[in-house]
Amino acid sequence: MNHRARAATGSSMDSAITDQEFALFQRLIYKIAGISLSDAKKVLLVGRLAKRLKHYNFGTFSQYYRMLAGGHHPEEMQVMVDLLTTNETYFFREPGHFHFLRDEILKPRRSAAPFRVWSAACSSGEEVYTLAMLLDDTLSNSPWEVVGSDISTQVLAKAEAGHYPLGRHEGIPPAYLSKYCLKGVRSHSGTFLITPELKRRTRFHQVNLTLPVDTSLGEFEVIFLRNVMIYFDTETKRKVVGNLLPRLKSGGHLIIGHSETLNGIQQGLGPVRATIYRKP
Repeated sequence: MNHRARAATGSSMDSAITDQEFALFQRLIYKIAGISLSDAKKVLLVGRLAKRLKHYNFGTFSQYYRMLAGGHHPEEMQVMVDLLTTNETYFFREPGHFHFLRDEILKPRRSAAPFRVWSAACSSGEEVYTLAMLLDDTLSNSPWEVVGSDISTQVLAKAEAGHYPLGRHEGIPPAYLSKYCLKGVRSHSGTFLITPELKRRTRFHQVNLTLPVDTSLGEFEVIFLRNVMIYFDTETKRKVVGNLLPRLKSGGHLIIGHSETLNGIQQGLGPVRATIYRKP
């Protein structure tokens, strides 16, 4: 029996997908981004990609898949990746990690060398600017830099803009809010912007974590790899950790999300506490 999932859009358009079609997209997004889409994500896929079928006036997901798989539309492949990999984040998410960074790594630090942190799945940038606020406040005049990366060019554009709806400021300590954020006025009313001074200490790159990381990205004292491993199977997790480790300095820390684990794939990393690992 061939089940079909339909987008909950109220449209009469036949935005439905067969099991066979869904399997094609499962394999495609796994091949490109290493993401394992469970069968429970079928409705999500339909909801996010139905607009692309409408854009091309396609009647089936098979038509859209054939266009992507043909290899002649890399820009549309990126659109598809953007739509299926965008994850919500927020400022000072899982604050225990930031407390550890401040109290156990930054405050005892005596080196004058630049301190570099990589937010390896930064989405729309909230984690990058959280780290930037913390480093600027804690390291005073010492040199530092935060690098953010994501596979989605769409969210990277948002991250680079550093421009957010006012309601997203929850979680930012009041002192940081007044020091590092500017309230939008006139056409930007109801929003806030990250200060130019803080933005200058950050940079963003498109990185596919399932591929070897370019050495030009440099090395880091800390890598945040939070709330992305949950989308990978064990083999992909092992590959991703293996790709990141050469970019982590000896003695540096890798931090993953509270719902994640590196059990069986630590690759020489030593556990410091739950979700925090150190490279010898």
